[in-house]
Amino acid sequence: MNVQSIRQNIMKKLKVIITGATGMVGEGVLLHCLQSEEIEKVLMINRKSYKFSHPKLRELLVPDFNNLADYSEQLTGFDACFYCAGVSSLGMKEAEYTRITYTTTLNFAKVLYALNPQMIFNFVTGTLTKTNGSQMWQRVKGKTEEDLMAIGFKGQYNFRPGLMKPVAGQRNVKGFFKPVIAVLSILIPNQTLTLHQVGEAMIHTITKGYDKQVLEISDIKTLAI
Repeated sequence: MNVQSIRQNIMKKLKVIITGATGMVGEGVLLHCLQSEEIEKVLMINRKSYKFSHPKLRELLVPDFNNLADYSEQLTGFDACFYCAGVSSLGMKEAEYTRITYTTTLNFAKVLYALNPQMIFNFVTGTLTKTNGSQMWQRVKGKTEEDLMAIGFKGQYNFRPGLMKPVAGQRNVKGFFKPVIAVLSILIPNQTLTLHQVGEAMIHTITKGYDKQVLEISDIKTLAI
């Protein structure tokens, strides 16, 4: 992003799309964005409804993200997409995991790029992602990162967070996780961060930009400041 583009984004209120609000990461990023004075409007795109009301918030139900083009009229004029939707690879065959993580994400991103070529697109991937990794999920997410970067968005960033402390008020968090992450954030602070930091770093990809497209935990913390 050039300096002029960054200044323009700082001056105006931002409109963002968020996916994955029914999961922990997406819900945390959503709640942070709703609290942010820099955000004017949030459109959450979900497969199933997320029951939450806020003056900034609108919901668009899209049962199949591969058919996003059917909703084009509602998708223009946005500054960024924070793509937090995803599934665990646990127990999944590679073909199915690839369909959800790679194919669906790329199809979704390409529709938004056609409508908003000046958009920032952020993809939540995972720490230890690598295209030549020994584990299937590493390779699939690595390929997804690479092909997202090649689409042509004004800015495209891949977030590789580790263990994340939830935002206050989150519902999509398992009860045992909160005390566990509280302890781990003390024991291994370099491998943990908060969802407030993830959300703020995502906002700053629009207003500040960053010199890397792949953001590890330390990068996310730096960008969140």
